[in-house]
Amino acid sequence: MPPRRCPCGSGLPYDECCGRLHTGEATAATAEQLMRSRYSAFAVGDPGYLLDTWHSTTRPRSLALDPDIRWTGLDVLATTGGGMLAAEGTVEFVARYAGEEQHEVSRFVREDGAWWYLDAV
Repeated sequence: MPPRRCPCGSGLPYDECCGRLHTGEATAATAEQLMRSRYSAFAVGDPGYLLDTWHSTTRPRSLALDPDIRWTGLDVLATTGGGMLAAEGTVEFVARYAGEEQHEVSRFVREDGAWWYLDAV
């Protein structure tokens, strides 16, 4: 059986892509990579990773994912900043689930070498 593809849309196997970030084997090098890994965490049902990558100033105490939502695709529309040497960045994307779409512009900050999800604007 071939390995399952990563939900983020990279075309790579999950274990070689966002799975490495979810297990802590690797960390996101860019804001877009963090955003893709967070989408994948929604898709595979990993609220712990979502909380662990949420900035402490905006992170909720807990996060319950709806088990009835099946995420079906991600399109990154634009990025601003968020590169390997940047301190902040935004990623505009559309995430699809069950015939619906969520269009969002997420803000990210880099602190002590790690990228964090801040909020959506």
